[in-house]
Amino acid sequence: MNNIFNRRDLLKTAGLAATSQIIPTISRAGQPRAKRPNILIIHVDEHRIECLGAYGNADIKTPHIDQLAADGVRYDNSFCPFPVCTPSRYSLLCGQYVHDHRGWTNRDTLAPNIQTFPRILRAAGYRTKAVGKMHFTPTYLDVGFDELVLAEQDGPGRWDDDYHRYLMRLGFVDRNDIEDQLTREYRKYAPKKYWDTCGALVSNLPEEHHSTTWIAEHAMKTLRSWNDEGGQLLMAGFIKPHHPFDPPEPWDKMYDPEKLSILPGWTEQCLDRDFKLSRGYFPNDKLTAPVLKQIMAYYYATISQIDHNVGRMIELLKQKGLYKDTLIIFTADHGDFMGFHHMLLKGNYMYDPVVKVPLIIKWPSNKRAGTVSQQMVNNIDLAPTLCRAAGCAAGPDMHGYALQRDGNGHDLIFAESSGGRQVMARSRDYKLILAGPRNENLFFDMRNDPSEADNLYNQPNYHDRVRKMEVALSAWRCKDPKPQGYQDHNAPQIDQPNVPSRDLSHREAIIEYYRKKMFALQGRT
Repeated sequence: MNNIFNRRDLLKTAGLAATSQIIPTISRAGQPRAKRPNILIIHVDEHRIECLGAYGNADIKTPHIDQLAADGVRYDNSFCPFPVCTPSRYSLLCGQYVHDHRGWTNRDTLAPNIQTFPRILRAAGYRTKAVGKMHFTPTYLDVGFDELVLAEQDGPGRWDDDYHRYLMRLGFVDRNDIEDQLTREYRKYAPKKYWDTCGALVSNLPEEHHSTTWIAEHAMKTLRSWNDEGGQLLMAGFIKPHHPFDPPEPWDKMYDPEKLSILPGWTEQCLDRDFKLSRGYFPNDKLTAPVLKQIMAYYYATISQIDHNVGRMIELLKQKGLYKDTLIIFTADHGDFMGFHHMLLKGNYMYDPVVKVPLIIKWPSNKRAGTVSQQMVNNIDLAPTLCRAAGCAAGPDMHGYALQRDGNGHDLIFAESSGGRQVMARSRDYKLILAGPRNENLFFDMRNDPSEADNLYNQPNYHDRVRKMEVALSAWRCKDPKPQGYQDHNAPQIDQPNVPSRDLSHREAIIEYYRKKMFALQGRT
């Protein structure tokens, strides 16, 4: 575990299977079969696109992810189709919009008859594994990964996963996360400092037991088992930088809040339309610039901690001689307002800070290294991209475009939220958000108003553009006015020794363990 602490110099200097098709890999008789690439997906949670050095942020220190961008392609117009954790993840896996796969909420299930890229790759002979946060229902849902080693956050998954069982064995409790996420049981008893800082607190866990380190260690363990024969897939899902903003020591000291520049789009107060739609998980109207800067310091620290571990993964692949021919993707499920329009987190209009996500792809042999793409990309494009990279045909219901091909990408980026009641169409220059009848419909000229402040929806000069995008949205959006999510707690799970029993008999003991720990920490009886 000593290699965990090699980042101190940085801190000092910085302050269905049966239906899948395999595309032939032998182009001419007698030639050897092309080796299928190893694939590493690094997936983070709630990461605003500007919060990487590679995307032009001069404050944040992310040298390893920046180098990944230098070795690959950085996509400047990358979007998610639904700015909530589980719906977005399901779309990434299956290449479908949420109203098609019906995983509308963080408690819904991806139906077993839906093709996913892990299922297709597994059928083609890939070894498939995921570690970290997946956010499935049931917790160890079989979406095509042979193995799942999980660290969950929201919902009952934390009572099933490997990470919280690990903490329990050691006598630890992730207090900040439990107080922030378990709203009915513990959040209302959180200390005043939690509310004053909007959850920007130093983790109560030592770094070696923090979720970021734990997830990275399991990713490293898997990468150590990789060989040069190809055909291996690993998805590493980090919980951070999702709130609470709680880096462990010494990462909490990496950034001086006073030296940080507030990100574009900050306003001195909430916009009336935004505050009417949602007051926020923390009261957005109470947010101040000094508190925001402290949040940013800890938010950046959790990203730099992830970056450090990305560096460890890359170095290991280089030592094994696998880096050059490994396909590596870095992306996120959604963004965070992080001060935009005086707001935090998500759960409002689909402004760019929550629907745009970082996307970096390092292709095998470092093809297109150093390229900055202006393609309009949606995370539904990743499933067909990965299928093609593995030499497989994409699933017939995958709606995305394989990113190996040139072009401008999507003419319109579509996204939805709130059970489909809010929908968005985004071109390179304009954005339309329909949220009526109770809330405002919005239209923005993104070239001249990147902060999305001036609503042009009712302006006569833009009537034709608005109407054209409304027609496109009407054709695309869910036709059911009250769509039902698909939820099946008895859906097939993977068959591995670390998966708890279906009867959930283990939950009583782990819930009671954390209850006793939390009651003691919160001074409750």
